[in-house]
Amino acid sequence: MNDTQRKDVSIYQLALRVEAPPQPLHVNPATLLSLVRSQIDLLIEQQIAATLWFKLPPGKIWQAELLRYQSSVGASATIYTCQIGKSREAEEQESKGAGEVKTPTTAREWGLGVQGSRGAGVEITPSASHDIWVQLLPHKQLHREYFLIILSPQFCNLILAHRPPKKGKTRVLAKGNASKSPPLLAITTMEPRVIQQVLDGIKQTISPESSAITFGDFTYPTVSEPSLISKLLTKQLQRQDEINRQNRTERIAKLQQQNQKLHNKEQLKDQYLNNVCQELRIPLTHMKTALSLLNSPTIKPPQRQRYLQMLNNECDRQNTLITGLLELVDLEHNLEKTTLELVRLSDIVPGVVSTYQPVAQEKGIMLAYTVPNELPAVWCVTGRIKQIVINLLHNSIKFTSKGGQVWVKARVVGNYVQLEFRDTGIGIAESEIPKIFDCFYRVRSGLTEEFGGAGLGLTIVKRLLWRCGGSISVKSRPDEGSTFTLQLPSTHNRVVV
Repeated sequence: MNDTQRKDVSIYQLALRVEAPPQPLHVNPATLLSLVRSQIDLLIEQQIAATLWFKLPPGKIWQAELLRYQSSVGASATIYTCQIGKSREAEEQESKGAGEVKTPTTAREWGLGVQGSRGAGVEITPSASHDIWVQLLPHKQLHREYFLIILSPQFCNLILAHRPPKKGKTRVLAKGNASKSPPLLAITTMEPRVIQQVLDGIKQTISPESSAITFGDFTYPTVSEPSLISKLLTKQLQRQDEINRQNRTERIAKLQQQNQKLHNKEQLKDQYLNNVCQELRIPLTHMKTALSLLNSPTIKPPQRQRYLQMLNNECDRQNTLITGLLELVDLEHNLEKTTLELVRLSDIVPGVVSTYQPVAQEKGIMLAYTVPNELPAVWCVTGRIKQIVINLLHNSIKFTSKGGQVWVKARVVGNYVQLEFRDTGIGIAESEIPKIFDCFYRVRSGLTEEFGGAGLGLTIVKRLLWRCGGSISVKSRPDEGSTFTLQLPSTHNRVVV
């Protein structure tokens, strides 16, 4: 390995070593692209056949500028595409093996070299093709540098950008206090002495695999044509104005999107509050009706007892509703802060089922479960797995008529434990299934009033399952029963606690 290969060459640093070097500018990729496009615009408009040396950031948007110039000027220009790493032949061979011809993408860097012209000042012995692939040595600094060099009898120009390395591997920045420094340092110049310095640097970095490329002396025009300089400045201003318009449009679109989200959020909040008020009003209305009937002087003892029972039921209903609302509000604010724990269904399900056996027997319902002891533990919000089982089992029994059946079954399915609640109850219409997890939604049935409930149980269950990476699905038909299937992540899953 020779000294050139051992030394880490920086084209950017070489350009700054000339006497009175150009002042570096802080630019972002969009501004760099604007500078490149304005140069290409000028070459196309004036139909200048130039020599281009090209190495720009990875991405098809940069390659499109090269293709735009090629399609306009054609074979009268010579382009040197500079790349660090594999040769063009190796790239094409790999592309053929993959069944397609690849273009440079964000997976690697590519460069565009420029076209040789008779007065450009650089005499190069290229291959027969006017599009020449130049392989550069893998210097660390070169990986962070991009350039576009334009050489022609009328006009020469250099755009050179350097991406500074990050300072430190770990940075903790407060929100809204992040560094706003542009990611690139760039210089742009028409001074031949700077361009010559950069070309000399490129010559040092060309890989032996590209040894067929030879350099002659660079003789540059004493002064670029003033009209071309004026037109270039005009095009740069036009391109910058285009960027500003695009930025304004994007900012306006983003603000509109944020406003729409806020509007939707306010609508949901208003709808939620309206539903809460409606739900609280219903039991109050029933209680007021019962109280007025109790004041009747002609009321009989059986009627009195029925109205007292109504008052008791409606008080219980309102208490259930308020408790559910408080729990739902707590989940909304604190769900992401809750911790997860590993629990065994065999330690939870049998106890809940035994608690509900008397209720099932009173209704004449057969209640059974199958939960193998060898099932792996599952992840769930700490202390909440029992609540999930209670809510679903309670619903299955509540909506199953006398003589019906309710089963609870658990089994392993992949990396999950599947817990199933199946009943032969009143069932759910297909059109209602997507709504049953909404707040306050209750299945429409002539028996709904008898069943009561706050309509929040399934909402709470779904949110608890979401927190632990689980899910719930429903299959049901009216008068044929329902099956609620839970997927609970087991010990095989990696869950963020």
